Amino acid sequence: MVKAVIFDLDDTLISEREYIESGYRHISKLLCEKLNIDELDIYLLLMELFKESSVKVFNRFFDKLEVSYSRKDITELVEEYRNHLPNIMFNDEVLACLEFLKRKGIKVGIITDGYANAQRQKLKAIGAINYFDHIIVTDELGRDYWKPHPKAFEIMKEALDIEYREIIYVGDNPKKDFYISSIYPIKTIRIKRENGIYTINEYFQGIKENITISSFKEIVDLLNLKTL
Repeated sequence: MVKAVIFDLDDTLISEREYIESGYRHISKLLCEKLNIDELDIYLLLMELFKESSVKVFNRFFDKLEVSYSRKDITELVEEYRNHLPNIMFNDEVLACLEFLKRKGIKVGIITDGYANAQRQKLKAIGAINYFDHIIVTDELGRDYWKPHPKAFEIMKEALDIEYREIIYVGDNPKKDFYISSIYPIKTIRIKRENGIYTINEYFQGIKENITISSFKEIVDLLNLKTL
């Protein structure tokens, strides 16, 4: 019997691409006066550079414009990016799914990796505290406890007072979201989103999800059919 559904955050509950776009809009506003360049032009260049590669976007931005910069300049921009309150919202059908689970008496939680300040700002932006019974930002446990480490799942089990076999975990990233099923009897669901950032990642140690879906409505359908 399913007693809890735990969710990843990025590209599961929210769009990682939408978050990135929000971050670059914030940075564009900061840089437009400093560089005397149109805000939209800065934003479009940042997005173009990101699409080429997500590595050292700010460094490459300054290089492209032939503007001198220091390590401090880059650090400050990265901190601004991570600390900004993003303009994001839940992905389609998420709220309807959460409401369904609540009606069924099924507990809901979040386990999310990523830098703690950035993840907390994302959670604040979507008002996650109003919808979820327990939220774990693994960075607050320590970098060594990011997924696929099982510690967050162990904490979640105790916090919700349930058994592993009563948990479903919904994520999107093959590199870390599904390996938990090889450690504990947790059923895993992979949601494949059209613009997902992590869709091309390889499965960690070849451990795949139990079920693949393309929308949250399928979680509701599976639970109604009692196939989970």
